Amino acid sequence: MPISSSAKKRLRQSEKRRIQNRTRKSRLKTVEKRFLAAITEKKNDAALLALNNCFSEFDKAAKVGIIHANQANRKKARLTAKMKAFAQAQGAAPSVQETPASV
Repeated sequence: MPISSSAKKRLRQSEKRRIQNRTRKSRLKTVEKRFLAAITEKKNDAALLALNNCFSEFDKAAKVGIIHANQANRKKARLTAKMKAFAQAQGAAPSVQETPASV
């Protein structure tokens, strides 16, 4: 156990941050699961909305330092690829972020 007052304060701060970090990481997993569930249930609009939520949450987590920026980018790229594959399987035009040039 900490003895000095500064060590006690650091213990309180680290415990508070640990709880916040666990909450944020749990939120990341939840939004990713919602996106995958929407794809599994073949709900195009819900999947697109969930994908946007995933992007937002991953960017926020990377900004704060919960996960590394490269990990956030890698997750977003993989989820985008799943969305594109889902859109092509549905026979719809890919409505993710990329649209073909009209030339």
